[in-house]
Amino acid sequence: MAGGKIRKERASASNRAPSNHYQGGISFQKSKGQHILKNPLLVDSIVQKAGIKSSDVILEIGPGTGNLTKKLLEAGKQVIAVELDPRMVLELERRFQGTPFSNRLKVIQGDVLKTELPRFDICVANIPYQISSPLTFKLLFHPTSFRCAVIMYQREFAMRLVAQPGDNLYCRLSVNTQLYARVSHLLKVGKNNFRPPPKVDSSVVRIEPRKPGPQVNNKEWDGFLRVCFIRKNKTLGSIFKQKSLLLMLENNFKTLQALLASLHNNGEAAATHLADHSMGIEDDDNEMDDDDVDMDDGEGETSEFKDKVMNVLKEGGFEEKRASKLSQQEFLYLLSLFNKSGIHFT
Repeated sequence: MAGGKIRKERASASNRAPSNHYQGGISFQKSKGQHILKNPLLVDSIVQKAGIKSSDVILEIGPGTGNLTKKLLEAGKQVIAVELDPRMVLELERRFQGTPFSNRLKVIQGDVLKTELPRFDICVANIPYQISSPLTFKLLFHPTSFRCAVIMYQREFAMRLVAQPGDNLYCRLSVNTQLYARVSHLLKVGKNNFRPPPKVDSSVVRIEPRKPGPQVNNKEWDGFLRVCFIRKNKTLGSIFKQKSLLLMLENNFKTLQALLASLHNNGEAAATHLADHSMGIEDDDNEMDDDDVDMDDGEGETSEFKDKVMNVLKEGGFEEKRASKLSQQEFLYLLSLFNKSGIHFT
C-alpha cells in the first residue's frame, strides 16, 4: 500500500513539471540543453583527464550551478565561465561569494557563440548539445592559441569527431576537425549522470589544436569537402559529373580567370573580391543519403570543362574512390590537383 502511494506521488510531481528538474531551487530546462552533471566521481575524472596546471586560465562554457566550476577553481589559476542563463549566473555568484575562489572566478553572461572569448589555456565544458558544431569551430579558429579543450558532447557527435576513414560515422565533420586538431575520445558518459537526464548518452572528447596550423585556405577546404561529401558513399567520379555542380565549378573557374586578369588593372580590390567569392553550397554538417537527391550525371553530354574535371580525378586515381574511405592526406592531395588545374571551391 505504501509503495502504491509513493508511485502516485511521483507521477503527480511528474505531471506538474514534466520538463523541469530542480537543484537548490533552480529549475533546469531540457529544451535549452540544461543537463547538470551530478556524479562527483565523473567531475573529478574529467578534471584529471584535462591535465590542468596550477598556472592555467580555464574557460568553462555552460557552468550551470558550478559543480564542475568548483573543481576547476581548485585545479587552476582562474576560471572564466560563460553562461547564458541569468539565473545560473546569480547562483554561481552566490555559491562562491565570500570563499577563497571568489576573486579567481570571472563570469560572463551571454551567448558563447556571440561572445568574444578572452585568452585562455584550456577549455573544459559540458555544453548544450545544439551548439556542438559551431562552438567546436569557434574554438578551433580562436585567434590566440590554447593547449586543449575537453568537452562533453552527445555521444554520436563525439564519435563523428573521432571517426576514421571507413567508419560508418566518418563524415565532413571528422575530416574538418582532424585537419585542425588531434581529437581523442576520453570517456563514455551514461545519461543517468545528469540532472535532468538527457535522452541519449554522452562522451568526453579531448581536442588539441595542431601547432603550427594547417596551411590551407579555410573557405576553399570547406567548400571542397562539402562537394566530396554530398553523398559520401558514391564515387567521386559520379559526384563530379552532376550538371549543377559542373555548372557551378565552371562559373567559379571563369570568374577566377576574369578576376586574375583584372589584377593587373585593379590590384588589391580585385584580390579582395576574389577572397570573398564563395560557392553556393548549403552550410550543413549532414551529408545527404543516397536516396535524398537525384544524381544527374549528364550522360550523353560532353564539355571541355567536364573533361577537365574528370582528367583531374583520373590523374590522381580518384575517379572510382569514395569520400567515405579517403584519408585527410588524400583529400589534401586531390584539392591540390584541382587547384593546379585552376579549379577552386571558393
